[in-house]
Amino acid sequence: MADAAKPVKKTSPVKNGYLILYNAVSAVLWLTVLGRVVGANLTTGPQLVYPATGEFCKWTQTLAGMEVLHSLLGVVRAPFFTTFMQVFSRYAIVWGITGLFPELARGRGAGDSYSSLAYTSMLCAWSITEVIRYSYFALTLSSGGRPPAILHWLRYHTFFVLYPVGISSEAYLIWRAVEPAKGGVSPLYSMILFGYVALVYPPSAYIMYTHMMAQRRKVFKAAKAQKGSDGKAKQ
Repeated sequence: MADAAKPVKKTSPVKNGYLILYNAVSAVLWLTVLGRVVGANLTTGPQLVYPATGEFCKWTQTLAGMEVLHSLLGVVRAPFFTTFMQVFSRYAIVWGITGLFPELARGRGAGDSYSSLAYTSMLCAWSITEVIRYSYFALTLSSGGRPPAILHWLRYHTFFVLYPVGISSEAYLIWRAVEPAKGGVSPLYSMILFGYVALVYPPSAYIMYTHMMAQRRKVFKAAKAQKGSDGKAKQ
């Protein structure tokens, strides 16, 4: 998701404290999601990941709607459009797909063994990404901009693998929901889902992936410049 914890300017103690709390709580919630997903797979299998995690994950992801407000109100420096895109795409999944058709996540009904695996891989990608991201932001804000080096590395490298895993899993679940949506909701909703996964998802995935790559280049370029200036200062 977008860099939603970078303050616009020097933050007040109240704003800084709020952002630290928000990110720390979010990190714990997503760590709980990850723990439930792993636990369910180890004990019962992917078909029972949704009963163990689905509702908790839905409300954990719903909390991320605060990040759209943070961006809109200028609490953080994250671009509104990319933040909204990321949050909306996940809302579409937890409310409009697995929320309406939980049998997909369980590999039953219109689902199959691949759909339950897709749900598991999606949640693993989401939760690992968010534990890293929120921990990075919370520790960056609480340490005066000096997060642990390992978190910095994970923040700007893991998305190369996790984002494709997450987005492809999401797309598969939406695709499997097209048919049950005809009778379960309406033919119009089925058409919307088809158009969404076929026409909206590919360009959106490209925009988000290139945005993250641009963010990575920007961060490492700034770090390299800072390292160079520090080296000159020591001479």
